[in-house]
Parts: sequence; C-alpha cells; structure tokens
Amino acid sequence: MSGKETTSSAGDDSPGTRGGGGGGGSGGSSAASTEKQREKARVSRTSLILWHTHQNDASVVRKLLEEDRSLVAARDYDSRTPLHVASLHGWIDVAKCLLEHGADVNSQDRWKNTPLADAEGAKKHSMIELLKSYGGLSFGQNGSHFEPRPVPPPLPSKCDWEIDPSELDFSTSAVIGKGSFGEILRAFWRGTPVAVKRILPSLSDDRLVTQDFRHEVNLLVKLRHPNIVQFLGAVTERKPLMLITEFLRGGDLHQFLKEKGSLSPSMAINFALDIARGMAYLHNEPNVIIHRDLKPRNVLLVNSNADHLKVGDFGLSKLIRVQNTHDVYKMTGETGSYRYMAPEVFRHRKYDKKVDVFSFAMILYEMLEGDPPLASYEPYEAAKHVSEGMRPTFRSKGLLPDLKELTEQCWATDMNRRPTFLDILKRLEKIKENLPQEHHWGIFTP
Repeated sequence: MSGKETTSSAGDDSPGTRGGGGGGGSGGSSAASTEKQREKARVSRTSLILWHTHQNDASVVRKLLEEDRSLVAARDYDSRTPLHVASLHGWIDVAKCLLEHGADVNSQDRWKNTPLADAEGAKKHSMIELLKSYGGLSFGQNGSHFEPRPVPPPLPSKCDWEIDPSELDFSTSAVIGKGSFGEILRAFWRGTPVAVKRILPSLSDDRLVTQDFRHEVNLLVKLRHPNIVQFLGAVTERKPLMLITEFLRGGDLHQFLKEKGSLSPSMAINFALDIARGMAYLHNEPNVIIHRDLKPRNVLLVNSNADHLKVGDFGLSKLIRVQNTHDVYKMTGETGSYRYMAPEVFRHRKYDKKVDVFSFAMILYEMLEGDPPLASYEPYEAAKHVSEGMRPTFRSKGLLPDLKELTEQCWATDMNRRPTFLDILKRLEKIKENLPQEHHWGIFTP
C-alpha cells in the first residue's frame, strides 16, 4: 500500500527509505563537503524533515528547524505535516520540538484530518493529551472523525468481488513481498494460485491505511486489460483486509534484468510494447490513471518463458477525470521511486501523465543496457542529478538509433515534448517491423 507520509514502502528507491542528511561531520570537513550537504538539504528540505520525523529523530528535526523554521509547515503530497506524522506514530519528543517551533496544531491534511484526529485513530494517548494541551482539536475542529463502527467496504453495497476469507488457503503460502503496511503472499483461492496483499492486523483500524486500501480496490475494480494485472477480489468486511490479484509465475522485471542483463533488441522491443500497451490503456481519456510508480519491480512476467508482461501495483496511482488534454495536476511530493522519478516530481512541481512516460524511458534504458539508470549513484542522488539535467549514458555498441532516439524523447526535461504512449506504441511497432526477420518473435501467448 502507499503511505500517507513520504515514507512509502516501495523498496530502496522509495522516497522514505533512503538515509537522511542529519549526521554531523568532523570539524575538519572540507568546504566542498559542507556545501554538498547544504545543497542536498536545499533540494529536498521537505523530504528531510518528514523523513527524520518518521524516524523519531528529534535531534535532527530540531537542527533542521533551527536552520529553517519554515520547515515546521512542510507538507507531503497528501498535505500532511511533520506534526501529522509524529502524532500518528506517537513520537512525543519530536511533536514537542515541532510545537515549540510553531507547528500549527490544527493543520489539516488532504482528508481534513488534524494531528489530534490521527493520534486518536492510532490510540496514542500521551500524544492526545499533549496535542490537547496545545489547543489541538479533532477532525474539522468539530470532534473526532474516528467512529466505533467498522469501516465500510470500498463500494456502498455488497459486491460480487467480496471474497470470503475462508476460501483462501494459506497452508502452503509464501511471502513474495513486504512493506510498511502489510505483505504480499502467494496463496490459493478455490484451488487457483493468487497473490494476496494483506494489511497488517494492527493497522486494519487505521483510517489512513484503510482509506488507501479502499482507493486501490476501487481503482483495480475498473481495470480490464491483458497487460494489466487482473484484480480478482478483496476482503473488506473482515480483518485483516486483503486484496487478491492473479499470481504471475514469472516474477518481476527487476529480478529478470538482474539475472539476464541487457536484452536483445527484439526482446526489449516486445517487453516495451507490452508495458506501453498497458500504460496506453491507463492513460486513456477522459478517465486517466497516472501510475506514478512505474519501475521494473512493478512490471511482472506472466510466466517463466518471459513472453508476456503486465503492469501492476497501483498503490500510488491516481484516477483523474481529464477536462482538457493539457491539464496539469497538483500532485506534488516525491511520489514513487527515486531512480525512475521524473524531474518535475522530484522538484515538487505540477505534473501530468507524462511522468509515467519518463519512468518508461528509464525502464527501456535498463532493458537495453542491462544496468539501472545512473547505477553508480544512490537512488536519491540519481534523482537529484536527473532533476538538474543529467541523463544516463548509452554504452551498448549495437544499440538501434531509433530506440535511442525514442528513449531520449521520452525522458525529455520538458514533459510536453515527451510522446504519449499511443505514439510510443506506433514507433515501437515501426522499429520492430524494420528488425531483421530472425529477431522477430512469433505470436506469444499469455
């Protein structure tokens, strides 16, 4: 699931999983090193304060606020402040530091929740008392929004996709993924292998986590495409909450590339076509779905033959109704994974569906070169350099010029110059037609 802080659990490329910049150097540190630390703080001050708040690092939070008091009002892409994060986790020392530096005790996030409402929902009693002593009020300043009745299912009425948990067989289950809010397991449903995203029981009553879960279910219910992971059902009326999708035996593209290295032009093109088909479906207007976390780990191989790919993991996706083809949306806050992140997202600028095109370009580069983009840099540093104009360097001698040109256009700094996925499909098909006959795949089966 996606988090409500900048600490999403999307792997080591995610905005919340990198180390912070709060460690102190020795007195003899060079001026260049000091300047580098200052530059890093300037580039992502919002992420730093949110990250160290989440880590319960009161000393670094205090240091950051002393350097820049305005950080006390920093907000992530869901308009959550450091005080929201501290209140949810019950970090008293961090909360006191924030309040002493002028944090708005009644600031409201995207869902109009105050820090006190978060503390009440997480049952952090000491935090509740602290916030109340500073004049903290609950949701909308009109009383707590956490009600004793259970959270309703994602849709208002009983749905045909609601699964009875007794039908899920975990006797031979295996964990295939983990995150801050739960885990993904391979299990069986009515004799069929499935992937089950299971929310941690301790978080099943957390309103923010539940809201995120409901969002992903509501999104997946609408999707039907051969290059999109198929939604099978969900458990929403009992605990723990679970989301069930088809189980794909081939693993993810990240692991495949790690084992295989660079792909042949024909295989890279066919993989790219599958990804682009799925993304063209998601970007279809007027109901555009921006994935926002397109990366090799979220592209799955249907089987061990590696002849068919599907796009998955929609925890960070947003469903937008387009009013105008050139609409730009205010969805800021380093959402997604740093190594594949578009520069406008890293810089907290307004962006549109072309952020997915940029991520696609980075994946295409990785398929052609065999190494992740800017592999010599840590994920955060790579994203920082990309935001400053740097791009990966092509090294393969046999690289097709047309593929190189397409990749470079897809990662253009100006998002308006990036092609749409429909344009990408047309160009990939043309490149494929011009390959020597022996490079062609036959019609592959899912």
